[in-house]
Amino acid sequence: MNSLASIALSGLQATQRRLGASAHNIANTQTPGFHRQLVVQQAQPGGGVNTQLATSPLEGESLAEDIVALKSAALEFKANLRVLKTHDQLLGTLLDEEA
Repeated sequence: MNSLASIALSGLQATQRRLGASAHNIANTQTPGFHRQLVVQQAQPGGGVNTQLATSPLEGESLAEDIVALKSAALEFKANLRVLKTHDQLLGTLLDEEA
């Protein structure tokens, strides 16, 4: 089983990849023949997530989908960051108790 920190870190990395793909898609909405980048996520055994970039088989943009992805990614960053902060606080408390 992975530690809480590594699970949250994989979530942060997945979110960063989603942000990058959404930004790329938004920046290229007017490019003729453009195929959107898609982020494929898969749960890892024991916790965490694995992400890969794929290219949409369909030509064109989906601006609404990319804007929603940006908004949800901001919330995902905050949630994973909160897990890291809580993990850090728990470790500090445990170390205080042992000292």
